Amino acid sequence: MRTPDEQAVATAIIRLMRGVAYRETDEDTWSALQRHGPAVRDHFTTIGVDVVVDDTEGYAYLRSQEEGDGDAALPRLVNRRSLTYNLSLLLVLLRKRLVEFETKGGEGKLVLSRDQIVDLLRLFLADSTNEARVIDQAETTIRKAAELGFLRQLRGQTDQWEVRRILKAYVDAQTLSDFAGKLREYAPAAEGGGDE
Repeated sequence: MRTPDEQAVATAIIRLMRGVAYRETDEDTWSALQRHGPAVRDHFTTIGVDVVVDDTEGYAYLRSQEEGDGDAALPRLVNRRSLTYNLSLLLVLLRKRLVEFETKGGEGKLVLSRDQIVDLLRLFLADSTNEARVIDQAETTIRKAAELGFLRQLRGQTDQWEVRRILKAYVDAQTLSDFAGKLREYAPAAEGGGDE
């Protein structure tokens, strides 16, 4: 029989293995991480996984350890996901909006409507005279971002999406800078291409 502390550690380990744990929605796991963080970290360290806890933003997740000097390489436990172009684009655009929101002093959560997200993507999706197809592609991309935990549909509001702050861990400032540079490169080519 487990003690209450052992139960809390085991529950936190299982919860982290299922995905990102948020302070606001998973208080028990968050409390266990605060009180028993070393025990949880020790468990994952033995299998080559780091527990990343961002106290400021209020989330925790698992990340495979980088191969160390002299350590025998362990098989990767946390899979890397291959993202489609549309999904990668959406994540970068959402991260950019999150930066703008925070820069303007936005408090709380960044919430966007489905139409706002579709408009973000519309500029970059292949030119199409079929508006329904563009919207369908955007909605598919939104659903995939939600499945991966980067967006969360607000309860009772089918049209409103919260941009989850875990996005900051996956799309960093360097990625945003690289993306902005690529856009500057492509802009003259796109403008020139219309003249032919």
